[in-house]
Amino acid sequence: MITREKVIAYLAETYAVQPEYPFKKFPNYCVFKHQRNHKWFALMMSIPQNKLYGTDSTEIEVIDVKINPKLGDILKTSPAYYPAYHMNKEHWLTVDLAALTDFKPLSDLIADSYQLTQ
Repeated sequence: MITREKVIAYLAETYAVQPEYPFKKFPNYCVFKHQRNHKWFALMMSIPQNKLYGTDSTEIEVIDVKINPKLGDILKTSPAYYPAYHMNKEHWLTVDLAALTDFKPLSDLIADSYQLTQ
């Protein structure tokens, strides 16, 4: 399982960005933006699990990242990867952090998202 704190620390260290909390209604949602153009490259949220799968309403930590649509078609067939929650479902992907055991695939997706949003 990958924690929210680990992702935030990784983003701060690798991309020199801090989370921003722009949503008053959802104070736990945070965005990560490019310093220069202020475009989002990641959105982290706590959402009910049943918004993505199953019937359990337990809160889970997810991150949305921008992707190449062809890659998204492949990833969405694997556990942990879902059509984006609250973003364009063709160009963004939601990743269930609790379903991941290896950080490398997530860091690769974040790097792609960072590149795609420059």
